[in-house]
Amino acid sequence: MFGRIDHIGVAVEDIEAAIGLYKKSFEMTLAHRETVESQGVEAVLLDVGDGHVELLRPLGPETAVGRFLARRGPGLHHVAYAVDDIDATLERVAAAGIELIDSEARVGIRGSRVAFLHPRSTGGVLTEIVEPAGGR
Repeated sequence: MFGRIDHIGVAVEDIEAAIGLYKKSFEMTLAHRETVESQGVEAVLLDVGDGHVELLRPLGPETAVGRFLARRGPGLHHVAYAVDDIDATLERVAAAGIELIDSEARVGIRGSRVAFLHPRSTGGVLTEIVEPAGGR
């Protein structure tokens, strides 16, 4: 069903400090930086192998990532899996009884199509499925 791990999302309060940590300490290359207004975040992708670490800074306290930081503090936010056909994958996971946060895909970073699965149905892990724009 899932092709590979696309990225690991990490909620951060100070995105510049986090970029510095990952670049200097872990020697990761900054691949992309974008503000995704529709999701209320500034997002940075850093390369690691065939995937990424995605740093997420909330644009405000009322956003999903802002509420996450207020409840849990900085740290692991979600795991994202790449898929070839997000619409078909959403149908399959719904048919398997997984609770969907997004019943339809929305636009994510770099023009990808994304949808989230509720942690209640995925062993406590917020799960994102990603159909990369242009097949990556």
